[in-house]
Amino acid sequence: MTYKPQSKGACIYCGDEVAKGGMSKHLAACAKRKAVIEQAEKKKGVKESLYHLRVQDAGGADFWLDLEMRGSSTLKHLDSYLRDIWLECCGHMSQFSFGGWGGDEIAMSRKIKDVMQPQDTLTHIYDFGTSSETLVKVVGIREGKPTTSHPIALMARNLLPEAKCTECEKLATWLCMECLIEEGTPGFLCDEHAEGHPHDNYGEPVPLVNSPRVGMCGYTGPADAPY
Repeated sequence: MTYKPQSKGACIYCGDEVAKGGMSKHLAACAKRKAVIEQAEKKKGVKESLYHLRVQDAGGADFWLDLEMRGSSTLKHLDSYLRDIWLECCGHMSQFSFGGWGGDEIAMSRKIKDVMQPQDTLTHIYDFGTSSETLVKVVGIREGKPTTSHPIALMARNLLPEAKCTECEKLATWLCMECLIEEGTPGFLCDEHAEGHPHDNYGEPVPLVNSPRVGMCGYTGPADAPY
């Protein structure tokens, strides 16, 4: 059996690269995150429950996010965030549920504090044709003042998984959809081989960005945090 190294991610506060399995422990001890929390506690405002969420692509372990979400914020806020950072391509429908496809849909208007407890896992589905399925698990809850004016703070995310060019084995930065769909190859291309690539029935090669939706439907990124 071939061993695959565990996915790594970057802490937003200090920039350290940490294995996925150790990121929660790192965030709890991160000195720069503690400083941000201390500054927030000095500001005016009301304390509330703040939810540490581990968000992961259900189809693979390489794409994941660690978020801190206000308990008073709604699933609609989370849906919008996931669309912006990972999913949005053509305005498809989406839903949250417990139990995946067969589970009961949970209204987007529900507050996270009224829906989830520690270790609970929600399923988020975007696009019911070419679907992206995301798992949302509560890692922990702390009481305090939010560190941002937004409903969600990004604490960590996976590093872009490396892919090799199918032509030369160099680091790939592009994806040819025609190769992927019509020829059944990975379709990964480096800058050199993406230039003048002969396949154009599906348009030009699309850039590889840090999202599990690359290569699906009309997704082209940019996979940036919305705030």
